[in-house]
Amino acid sequence: MRFQTPLVPARLIRRYKRFLADCRLDDGREVTAHCANPGSMAGLAEPGTKVWLEPNDDAKKKLRFGWRLVDHETGHFTGVDTGLPNRMLRLALEAGQVAGLEGYETVRPEVKYGAGSRIDFLLTAPGRPDAYVEVKSVTLSRQPGLAEFPDAKTARGAKHLGELAAMAGQGARAVMFYLVQRTDCDRFTLASDIDPAYAQAHATARQAGVETLCFDCRITPEGVALGGPVRVAIP
Repeated sequence: MRFQTPLVPARLIRRYKRFLADCRLDDGREVTAHCANPGSMAGLAEPGTKVWLEPNDDAKKKLRFGWRLVDHETGHFTGVDTGLPNRMLRLALEAGQVAGLEGYETVRPEVKYGAGSRIDFLLTAPGRPDAYVEVKSVTLSRQPGLAEFPDAKTARGAKHLGELAAMAGQGARAVMFYLVQRTDCDRFTLASDIDPAYAQAHATARQAGVETLCFDCRITPEGVALGGPVRVAIP
């Protein structure tokens, strides 16, 4: 997926109210960008961080920039837009390009299920069990090469795991799909010290038959594309 408009570099001044980020463009102008990430963004929102913003001229939007990437200035990038993984994954699923999730005729997003929830994707095909796929964006890394989820406590995430387990118990295929939006990680695990309840919910779901898949991304200031499988290192 290419970004709709060319990104422009900036330096982060501060992130606040979760969805706002003040940044300084290379020409010295200070602008406020929309931050499409409600998480803690641990390690990604330090003042002075190099970032990439996407300009827009949409009169319906209050802010003229959206924060898309963190540039680690080592040749590596992290995507901070949590809405992008679902858009990118939908295209890959429809094209049959996701190893382990090929062969489904229909890809339906945002289907109601469970206790008032919506599954990110419901995959169906004649003669095969329906596949319920929940997607989580992964941006946390506290050790070189190791991506972790979550970056903050998430009762909602644990609820999703419980609902996936229920679907597996009914004979459906249930998949927890972690998408690592970093180019500097080749392994994935759970941050059990940050949210022990989520880690326990994952263990319970796995015992119930929920599968875990993890893929990375290819990220540049020009665009983002689905990468390949990442080794899952969960005890």
